[in-house]
Amino acid sequence: MSDDTENTKQSSKLRRGWTTGACATAATKAALTALATGSFPDPVEITLPKGQKTAFALDYEDIQENQAEVGIVKDAGDDPDVTHGALVKAKVRFGARGDGIRFFAGEGVGTITRAGLPLPVGEPAINPVPRQMMTEVVNELASKYDFAPDMDITISVRNGEKLAKHTWNPRLGIVGGLSILGTTGVVIPFSCSAWIHSIHRGIDVARAEKLPHVAGCTGSTSEKAVRQLYELPDFAMLDMGDFVGGMLKYLRTHPVPRITIGGGFAKLSKLAQGHMDLHSGRSQVDFDWMAERIAELGGDDQMQQQARDANTALAVLQMADAAGLDIANKIAQLAKARALDILRNPDAALDIVIVSRKGDIIARAGQDTEPKGHSQDA
Repeated sequence: MSDDTENTKQSSKLRRGWTTGACATAATKAALTALATGSFPDPVEITLPKGQKTAFALDYEDIQENQAEVGIVKDAGDDPDVTHGALVKAKVRFGARGDGIRFFAGEGVGTITRAGLPLPVGEPAINPVPRQMMTEVVNELASKYDFAPDMDITISVRNGEKLAKHTWNPRLGIVGGLSILGTTGVVIPFSCSAWIHSIHRGIDVARAEKLPHVAGCTGSTSEKAVRQLYELPDFAMLDMGDFVGGMLKYLRTHPVPRITIGGGFAKLSKLAQGHMDLHSGRSQVDFDWMAERIAELGGDDQMQQQARDANTALAVLQMADAAGLDIANKIAQLAKARALDILRNPDAALDIVIVSRKGDIIARAGQDTEPKGHSQDA
């Protein structure tokens, strides 16, 4: 069974929700309908990109002589989405004839300040698919109520600037608030694809900025250690998490001159074994494999058996350390080899950094003798 299939089966047991893009589209339709007819449809029904129809209740309504505004509370279902419960608002007003549909960032919606994202610098962070959904709504209603499809649409999110601090937006160069996202309109709980998509956008930004060095880490402790080691800027740090395969496969076709992978001993042991998803629910440390590595380092039969009987990778590390066996370095070297296999480039400039739970670097593979910061000036 593939990880994607497993993830889909797990997600199917949980309640799905709606993206900010779907909420913004529904709010736009309700506001524009009110502007055209004087009445707000509640609930308002929209068609999602894959053809599903869904209805949204209105939480906020306001109409004036030449503009209308609607707010819809986002329901992310059972996904731990930072924007769950946020009020997404769309304000619509008729624009000048010939201007077409224009999008604006209201309060709580970010603005793009770095190249590499799907929209140009200076544009509101309203992604292409939500823009297309709202455009289709405008064209539909313009035809139905016989008005020109020249419309100014302003999207805002209550407390969006505060919520954005808990997202990847600051690293991607999106300032002032959240992004209006969604490719299907549906939030799949604990979606791997959403996380991997964010990794890809981080790589796109790094390439557009011509960064010579990026790093992906499994968590905040390893990220802090790696960032300090190489004095990397914030937006050079990719939020890899468990998805080392998703990061490396994208880097295979969208290369960056130098790559660092940082993480704890257990996670990188799984990479060394060949796993591309390091989540505990989707891959496990193989202790028979660990015993073989102990043997290669000169560990006797008793130590090999202790490794087989261990219930955590940390226990193997501690046992090896006590015996003077440098298993951390062994794992780093093997993890590097596996990562290069995924990149399909044995000559890629890649290094592995293994970090303890306390944040100390305990092993490196592929490191050079450059001083700190040199890689930024390469």
